[in-house]
Amino acid sequence: MNSLICDLRRAICSLPFAAAVLIQYLILRSSGFDSDLYRMSVPLVCTFPYTCAWLDESKSGFFRLALPRTSVFWYIVGKYAACILSGGLAELSAALLYAKTQPVKMPDNLSLIFFCGALWAGVSALLAAVSGSKYPAYGGGFVVCYFLVILHERYWKTCYFIDPYEWLVPQQTWEFGQSGLRLMLGGLMLLFGMCYGVILERRLSNA
Repeated sequence: MNSLICDLRRAICSLPFAAAVLIQYLILRSSGFDSDLYRMSVPLVCTFPYTCAWLDESKSGFFRLALPRTSVFWYIVGKYAACILSGGLAELSAALLYAKTQPVKMPDNLSLIFFCGALWAGVSALLAAVSGSKYPAYGGGFVVCYFLVILHERYWKTCYFIDPYEWLVPQQTWEFGQSGLRLMLGGLMLLFGMCYGVILERRLSNA
């Protein structure tokens, strides 16, 4: 548990987190909530705070000092939870800052901004664990997002649930309303987190 709290503190009270908030705020000021630029920037900017934390600790060897102070389970949970929470909070903070400084209409449900930022941060963390490289970690979420948008717009137009734009600003009628959408996003985060845990546990045992 102490590892989780430490990771959350390092993720949120950091320059990368502040940079993510500032960059997303500037994007919102230049284009607004309804722009494709903003929607496509979410999977990229949310990765700044803590997506590559495990990679950095692996390369520096710091994880060997951290593991004796906690369990492998809490070490992995701390990395993933801090990643998704900081990613979601960075997106939400930028949106709130933009709304406070500009006379604009806010989206109906701010929690979806948090959920989308958290989800894409989780996707990027998983890609970082699979690849062991920062390049897929920072750019992989953006590529997956763009692929899903193209897949929906060009081929599977009736499958609105695969469209990341729909997750951020729902236009369709979801089962159980927006609660159903949040359940789907939360379920995906849990699934990616389980995959992340399995991969990271193997990497730590082989290190």
